[in-house]
Amino acid sequence: MSLFDDDRPLKKIAHEIGSDLALLSVDELSARIELLKAEIARLESEKVKKGASRSAAENLFR
Repeated sequence: MSLFDDDRPLKKIAHEIGSDLALLSVDELSARIELLKAEIARLESEKVKKGASRSAAENLFR
């Protein structure tokens, strides 16, 4: 590892649904799995928030 490696900006991990996985290493696959798990958790959290807001609104208009 050289000193120049630290100067390069880190490439942001991204995953496109349906993309070819054949060229990815096991470490890259693991990183993508963690990325997708975090995104699922974020989506589920938002779903719960919106469900609570909707429930509150429905109760208000009853």
